[in-house]
Amino acid sequence: MRAMFAPDPRANPILLGHETAERALLDAIRQGRMHHALLITGPEGIGKATLAYRFGRRLLAGEQLRTDPRGDSLALDPAHPVFRRVMAGGHADMLTVERAFDEKSKRYKRDIAVDDVRRINGFMALTPAEGGWRVAIVDGAEDLNQASANALLKILEEPPARAVLILVCSAPGRLLPTIRSRCRRLRLPPLPDPVMARLLKDYAPELSQDDRDRLVTLAEGSIGRALTVAADDGIAVAALVDNLLAALPNVPLSRGHEVADALGRNENGFHLFTAQLIAGIAALVRDTVRGRADPEQQRLVALRPLEAWGELWQGLLRVQDETERFALDKRQAFVSCVAMLTGKMT
Repeated sequence: MRAMFAPDPRANPILLGHETAERALLDAIRQGRMHHALLITGPEGIGKATLAYRFGRRLLAGEQLRTDPRGDSLALDPAHPVFRRVMAGGHADMLTVERAFDEKSKRYKRDIAVDDVRRINGFMALTPAEGGWRVAIVDGAEDLNQASANALLKILEEPPARAVLILVCSAPGRLLPTIRSRCRRLRLPPLPDPVMARLLKDYAPELSQDDRDRLVTLAEGSIGRALTVAADDGIAVAALVDNLLAALPNVPLSRGHEVADALGRNENGFHLFTAQLIAGIAALVRDTVRGRADPEQQRLVALRPLEAWGELWQGLLRVQDETERFALDKRQAFVSCVAMLTGKMT
């Protein structure tokens, strides 16, 4: 299957499902009550960075657009010069900081480097090149290390005039409390199912309606996750996980080797399998606690105490993290996950 992706946030003219946050930012512009720092939080793949660029473009678009009382959208026409320059990464008054790509390993680095964060200080201290605002976006602020977080804190402690710092973060708990307290926070919720369905129809029209409906359920409000799952044959992985859970408690240990054989050639197979298994167990516990479990969930939860399902969830998370963090043998990890699920540890 071909790779399927939403447009890059800096080039995406579409934002759906976050009208409340968009109106709040638009009101701040119109009322002249701009906070020097914004923290946009929420699950991965729901449009946080898209909102950040949308807001930044509007600020950079000029006084007439900033004070225009019409409408309740921050959107700029993609043909607008500001939109085109931001999309190309060539606007003098916008700076983006994120994890750098390592050409040697062909992977993104683990952390946002302190030297990259220090660039923000010099950038924001300059007079805006076009007489308006300067906008700096830190995309993936949860990836700040201790040194880069401290460097960012210094910027927040002495914010320059006519400059806005926007932090995009999927895990705000990893930020320093002193960083969080100096930002105006916007929490974006997962996308509602109708929005997910509309976006999937636009971004993945070749999928069947049944597959798109399945992705809406699997992705839990994240269009980014839905497209990643679709591109990596995640629908087939989801069916494998469903069959594995449906077969409990009569699952032999050999099933772990069968799973490894089925997914071993998929570069992201281990992550997709564990992520979907973990999500399925989380849904099982969540729906049971809320009294919303369906008959199949009720059958599964009766197989072990509820707290034991929670312990299994934590154990699978640990195996996933350690396997990926330390590049451990994924085949053995598949076997371990199935053994944990069946309670037949080897």
